[in-house]
Amino acid sequence: MFEHKIKQPFKQVLRELYVINEDEKGQKRSLRYAGHQVNPSQTVALLKTRGWQISYDEGPRKVYYKENIVASLYAQADWFTPAEIEAPAIEGVYFYNRLTGKSIVLDDIPAAIFSEIMRDIDLVVSVAHVGGVDPEASHSTVEMRSVIVEELTKLLKLTNVEVKKQHVLIEGKLASYSLHLGSGVVHQMGGSMIPIIAVQAQHRGRIFLPMVDDDPRTAEIMSKLILLSEDTKIKDPAILGHIRSYEQQR
Repeated sequence: MFEHKIKQPFKQVLRELYVINEDEKGQKRSLRYAGHQVNPSQTVALLKTRGWQISYDEGPRKVYYKENIVASLYAQADWFTPAEIEAPAIEGVYFYNRLTGKSIVLDDIPAAIFSEIMRDIDLVVSVAHVGGVDPEASHSTVEMRSVIVEELTKLLKLTNVEVKKQHVLIEGKLASYSLHLGSGVVHQMGGSMIPIIAVQAQHRGRIFLPMVDDDPRTAEIMSKLILLSEDTKIKDPAILGHIRSYEQQR
């Protein structure tokens, strides 16, 4: 797929997979994202693109009519107005029978449905998380991005890039960098964070992502990877200032 640049109509290969955790077995709700504060308006906008319905009475819910399963996202939130005081925190994800209204044990949810629901909530936590992306939220997404990094570096013949768990380590000519695969945050090794605005447009044509519905965060991370791997070509004075100021302090 990478060598021949085959685009998928939607994400199939490399699609994130979510399975039931040990502590979720036998339970009627998933608490894996409980406590994460999210922006209500962003959450609603994201979930609507994934086929969720938003109502005043029941909040966000996704209905699988064929299987008669309803997934519901619970949070103390008014999804129709901005949170003016404090962003709502996710309480849990529940599943219940569409016809009887009775709760369904997570073990009885078809694996594909459970995975897709968790994928949707993971997207919300990653993108609509208050204060930016929670780096620990998207383990499956991080795994997917690590594969894309490895394939992209092969295509571009980048020999100064290495994936280590949730980070990409980049050995530049000006400095060494750490790029987080969850948040996209860049740190100079041994130094502070380097603020880099999304730069994917500068590398359009060089970055190949094998999905038509690729997420902007993945494209942003890959563009930062290319930018830092060829740091002698960086023109932005603000980025160069951050890099050089730390090197001078050393």
